[in-house]
Amino acid sequence: MNIVFNNFFVKKLRQCSYVVYLILSFISFFLLSQQPVSALSHIDTASPVNDAAIKLVQFCKDPKIGLDEHAVSIILDYVMNPKQGREFILPKYYDSTGAYYEFDTKIDFKRFIEYSYNAQIPPVITRPSSLRYSIWSPVKSQPHKLPGTWKTIPPGGNPVIIHGIQNESDTPDLNTGVYHEYDLKRTLIQLNHKGRQALISISKQIKQSEVGKKGIILGNDKDWTYYYSGEEGTAKTGLGWAKTYIYDFFSIAVNIESSDLPGMVKTGVFQWLRAGWIGLNFVKPAHIIAGMKRVSRDCIVSLESPQIPAPEQLISVYQWLANLPVNDLNKKYAVLQQEQVSSAVSSGKVSKQKAEEDISYANISKEQILQELMLEYLKAILGKTSIIGKRFFPPNPTPLS
Repeated sequence: MNIVFNNFFVKKLRQCSYVVYLILSFISFFLLSQQPVSALSHIDTASPVNDAAIKLVQFCKDPKIGLDEHAVSIILDYVMNPKQGREFILPKYYDSTGAYYEFDTKIDFKRFIEYSYNAQIPPVITRPSSLRYSIWSPVKSQPHKLPGTWKTIPPGGNPVIIHGIQNESDTPDLNTGVYHEYDLKRTLIQLNHKGRQALISISKQIKQSEVGKKGIILGNDKDWTYYYSGEEGTAKTGLGWAKTYIYDFFSIAVNIESSDLPGMVKTGVFQWLRAGWIGLNFVKPAHIIAGMKRVSRDCIVSLESPQIPAPEQLISVYQWLANLPVNDLNKKYAVLQQEQVSSAVSSGKVSKQKAEEDISYANISKEQILQELMLEYLKAILGKTSIIGKRFFPPNPTPLS
């Protein structure tokens, strides 16, 4: 009897030890992959900007509570005012880790929002290293689409408020190679603040993301070429078994024109994230800062490039692709996926047999296909290496009626 009990105890102890080992391995990985948090300053927990930010997130979540204009003013003033540094730790909310980051883009404000918030210019154009696709849907209570043209708000004019739902997939994470799919509530607020044009974008995740899947950054992340396996888990050696989720995400991105430097847009982002494994949040402020720096780096590269096509040209290419016969569009996308597979195999990070097994066209929407092809067009135009090249796009696109 004692021998049986002891054997059972030893077996259970070994199982528990293995689980503890896995947890410690996962925690160690995230701790080693972050930059020192001590290098970041904290925003005072008593600062009114913290409460103002959460009020705007709550408005995005439930527009019936009404817009708190005082909170809007506090947030805008904070972004406008000079600071000692560009990155800060925010207090935790809803068990989510928070951080703030700001950057400047040399572009006219009107031009900035034409590229960044346009129904016919995919968000991948301004966020090529962070979004695989992002699909906007209006909400029933306010069936407004994103405008093709944003009108200037005069001093004292009423703000323009648009609510929607965004279905998104991000790109492979810099550390783990994981990518996730999720849905967000979105609220856009355009207004005139103290004589400056401004647009506030608020996001709140609706529910837990889909389980994370294995992806690969092919080459340098600055080249915007990625491989999506469709297989659950992580691409990190020793952690392929881990089932990760984004449990919650909410953010406020403030874009406001600079009065000091004409032709400059200042962007300040307040962001909170809770993500990890078995319900635990492994996110540190430095992870969020690194992610926001990745977004800002390529937003600036794209919008400040002298080669970037005019908004009208990007819209023309998008319309041209959208009007292709379904079979022709699918053939282009099939070539893109085959080339991604070839690049993944050439990298040595995935076998040819495994990569070919990963290819799937199931449940891929037309809009996702359009956005992934538009990213290749942008890369080709900006002089980056596109794995399908310019030959898949019209040389001189003209607007379609």
